[in-house]
Amino acid sequence: MPDAKVQAAIDHWAPRFVANGVPMADFVEVTSALDRWEDWCSAWSARAAVHERLGREALASGHGLTAGELLTTAAVCYHFAKFLFVSDLDQQRAAHRRAVDCHTEALSRLDPPGERVEIPYQGTLLAGVLRRPPGVGRPPVMLMIPGLDSAKEEFTTNQAPFLARGIATLAVDGPGQGEAEYDLPIRGDYEVPVTAACDWLEDRDDLDTGRIGLWGVSLGGYYAPRAAAFEPRVRACLALGGPYTFADSWDQVPSLTREAFRVRSHLETDEQAREHAATLSLEGVAERITCPLFVVFGKQDRLIPYQAAERLAAEASGPTTLLLVPDGGHIANNRPYVYRSQSADWMAEQLAPTGPDAVAARG
Repeated sequence: MPDAKVQAAIDHWAPRFVANGVPMADFVEVTSALDRWEDWCSAWSARAAVHERLGREALASGHGLTAGELLTTAAVCYHFAKFLFVSDLDQQRAAHRRAVDCHTEALSRLDPPGERVEIPYQGTLLAGVLRRPPGVGRPPVMLMIPGLDSAKEEFTTNQAPFLARGIATLAVDGPGQGEAEYDLPIRGDYEVPVTAACDWLEDRDDLDTGRIGLWGVSLGGYYAPRAAAFEPRVRACLALGGPYTFADSWDQVPSLTREAFRVRSHLETDEQAREHAATLSLEGVAERITCPLFVVFGKQDRLIPYQAAERLAAEASGPTTLLLVPDGGHIANNRPYVYRSQSADWMAEQLAPTGPDAVAARG
């Protein structure tokens, strides 16, 4: 039998791996061979290296699209090698570098292609990935916000339905996330990095920055509505599986999650982390949300109680849609067909041009 941490990762996140681009056979084979959490990162890195090798062979043969697809899979496998592996930061950083390098190399070869971008933020830079839908002159743009243990390299499958509906996507590693996690601790007032991203977007002449949406997943499902409450340029917000106050779930989330939160908050003790988790709260904030809000939650979520979604939807002041998936787990990743395309339809409707812009869009 695997140890408790390996089993927790399997029990809580198996659907997420597959829904976000890890082949099912890889998930089964890698996890079934693992007995110790200490071997998690190296095992997933070894499997990621298989996809990376195939991708580089395709690249050498001149098959760019195939190379992009394989390097994208390599990146997401490297990402899951490091996603909660804070017990050995040297191993984690090595896997993370491979995830970033593979994903960056894949970007120009994807369909549609993407570009690596850097957003000025408080004297440093936040790394992001911008992808634009083909055939759209100045598309609306949706900012994609990771959670505690996700990062921009994990979002390719999530981007697809929005790109297909004419929406550009900008996935950004914010404080405590991805490339920023080593220098910038987790912060509850996530409107600060979102405002920096919106400021940066306004300098782009190839995007319609009058039509900005937000999408956030897991802890990002808290960050996104939090930012929407304070950033007036946000026209619509999608919140997937986020807490209302993170400390409310502190005792029920796996120890892997608590430890990752502590490390990425740059704190020394579990008690400090618990106190910091209490600052990630929509208390007195949710009612400030006036833009359209779509909240998605699995009622069988064992990490965050679905009542968090009900409370957010009830307190928001703008038009709100609440989708509770009865048999959905965390983020309802076991039932992506219930909400992924549907939420993309909703976002496309919210970000549709209005007034004279609508007339121009119709030609």
